Amino acid sequence: MEDRRIRKTKKNLKETLVELLAEVPFEQISITELCKRADISRITFYSHYSDKYALVDEIFADMTKIGTEDYHRRQEENNPTRDLVIGYINVLDSILSIYYDRFEFFQHTNPDRNPYLAFAFYNIVLDTVELHTSRIQKVNLELKYSPRKIAGFVCFGILGFINECHKANTPLTKIKKEARALLADILKSDVVVKKKER
Repeated sequence: MEDRRIRKTKKNLKETLVELLAEVPFEQISITELCKRADISRITFYSHYSDKYALVDEIFADMTKIGTEDYHRRQEENNPTRDLVIGYINVLDSILSIYYDRFEFFQHTNPDRNPYLAFAFYNIVLDTVELHTSRIQKVNLELKYSPRKIAGFVCFGILGFINECHKANTPLTKIKKEARALLADILKSDVVVKKKER
């Protein structure tokens, strides 16, 4: 466990990075400017991180940990039978929850402005959905495609759906409701899985 001073310094650096992202793209942020704004020395920065990529990767790791804990809590609370559709809905809800709860950071994962952040975020989501998908093979279901292909299909489809909802100024509650319904319909249709024959 890191001591309190280290946690405080890292928290300050993370918050300062998010503030800077509101002003300039990630690629244009320098360690010098980050340290100046955070009121810490470069030596202090480099005692914790090798570069700004390591800092942002730790932000993503923090978010992944929170999202994973939320997913497990949801599974325990509303999916004791490990139903396929409910499991995916729990993944979706966990991702949307962390995304909107930490929107001050995630709003900067736009691929046009911050390609590194967008790529990192997409890969984390893709890996998460792939991991969930690969667990399906352990139950009475057979995947029609590889877990990675299914994860890509689900992630790009839901992401596109959510982006179009934002363009149409759809309220967040309606986005969540419709995204859940769309995902459930896809999963119930036997498009990606089928029951194993005995």
